[in-house]
Amino acid sequence: MTSPIESGSVNTAIADGIATLSFFHPKGNSLPGALLSRLAEEVTGLGKHPDVLVIVLRSEGNGPFCAGASFQELQAISTIAQGKQFFSGFAKLIIAMTRCPKFIIARVHGKAVGGGVGVCAAADYVYAVPQASVKLSELAVGIGPFVVGPVIERKVGLAAFSSLAVNATEWRSAEWAQAHGLFAELRESVEELDEAVAELAGRLASSNPDAMARMKRIFWAGTDNWETLLAERAEMSGTLVLSEFARKAIAGR
Repeated sequence: MTSPIESGSVNTAIADGIATLSFFHPKGNSLPGALLSRLAEEVTGLGKHPDVLVIVLRSEGNGPFCAGASFQELQAISTIAQGKQFFSGFAKLIIAMTRCPKFIIARVHGKAVGGGVGVCAAADYVYAVPQASVKLSELAVGIGPFVVGPVIERKVGLAAFSSLAVNATEWRSAEWAQAHGLFAELRESVEELDEAVAELAGRLASSNPDAMARMKRIFWAGTDNWETLLAERAEMSGTLVLSEFARKAIAGR
């Protein structure tokens, strides 16, 4: 099933217990609000689907895995309420992924920026290629990685998260991401990446779903307050995006 979303799309396919959830946007697989909402809805629905045992999350094309927030939408924000609503889209997707009772494997075929790094961190297992560099660019445009911060910090630790957040213009290599736990494994080519994803997804589709659901609850234990926390963080970002500094920085992109 494919849904066109503001020049982007979300596609879901289910076969042999494996749901493949893919997204696309012509601007570097960036994430406008409508696409974020659709992804969150799909993850939630797949988590309840009786024929789904594992989810593979991927993006399309040969460019970035995810360029993060839509700068076009950031420029259009004119009130704190609008800003909070936009950044809440990332919060809802992260919560949907971490609350989903099915394991989510992320297939990262290219660079990930900002919210895209948050998506990687919210997945349960990430395969990537050596070209999949990561960067948290939020501070460089006058805001900060407030919404994605908790899930990234949980995955890589405070020191690594802080280094990403503070040095907002520097790319970190896929090897760095693997060393700090953001990526589980690297594969040398997209072909090898797809083989590895398919192999693990197939094995998980033959595993005990109750055991996997219990493991997932353990992995994300202690995040019960994230609905409130991430809503507060979304308001932080929604307020800062209206600042003169952020306006100039975003317009210059």
